[in-house]
Amino acid sequence: MSAQDKISNWRKFRRKLSNKYRFVVLNDDNYEERFSFRLSRLNVFISVGITSIILIVFTIFLIAFTPLREYIPGYTDVTLSRRVNTLLRKTDSLETISRQKNLYIENIKRIIEGKETIDDSTKMGTPESSSDYDNIVYTRSVEDSLLRQEYENEASYDLYYNENDELRLQNQATSSHIFFNPLKGFITSEFDISVQHYGIDIASKKNEVVKATLDGTVIFANWTVATGYTISIQHAGNFISVYKHNSVLLKEEGGQVKAGEPIAIVGESGELSTGAHLHFELWHNGSPINPREYIAF
Repeated sequence: MSAQDKISNWRKFRRKLSNKYRFVVLNDDNYEERFSFRLSRLNVFISVGITSIILIVFTIFLIAFTPLREYIPGYTDVTLSRRVNTLLRKTDSLETISRQKNLYIENIKRIIEGKETIDDSTKMGTPESSSDYDNIVYTRSVEDSLLRQEYENEASYDLYYNENDELRLQNQATSSHIFFNPLKGFITSEFDISVQHYGIDIASKKNEVVKATLDGTVIFANWTVATGYTISIQHAGNFISVYKHNSVLLKEEGGQVKAGEPIAIVGESGELSTGAHLHFELWHNGSPINPREYIAF
């Protein structure tokens, strides 16, 4: 093909592109013209090209700057790894807090039942129930066992006579607190650690109100076979007060109470009760203390 033929074909192609056409929309019934407009092939190509570019740019914007990109198969969220690591750390923290709270509640129950408390230790694992706590075996060296036995023999009655330094420090801590009398009445049974009676029994009139001895948080409020309706309150300074054999509990676990606020109604619930009275215990740093020494009954 000669150069002149090429030029001729190019001119024909340009004329085809620039030729004007009229696009008319007619009514099919009466052939009435509704609307019309003129266009050329070039205009159609330009319009289609611009529309395609706009759609491509809009799609790229949606993929790059909106969460819709996560629904595209194979597209990975760049923040996914960081969020997963954050959730794993939060999960570990929640597991640790849950284990500590379960152990704390278990120790409160053991205090109420007159059993020894369990020390928190990461070597123990994470028991799933109270039966798992009971099956824990504590290993002690011979020297440690002999030292413990010697100390226990020498200070077996120090809790009652208050002759060791630990209890003197406890008394110094309690001197800064003003304890409220939990119940007006007369004492029928004294504190006696030698017979594992870790509190005092207070008899009073029927339907008398039991009051909180200090400000604190209710950590146990439930019914047990031995002590009936029992409520325990955690106070500042690592104090815990326990109120047993009630007929009705007025507070729930997790509730905040003020000193002198009603928390229960005196009763005789539980197998260990022999009449309407309140069994009141006061604990400090995991050890029972005589409420008589701090409260004027």
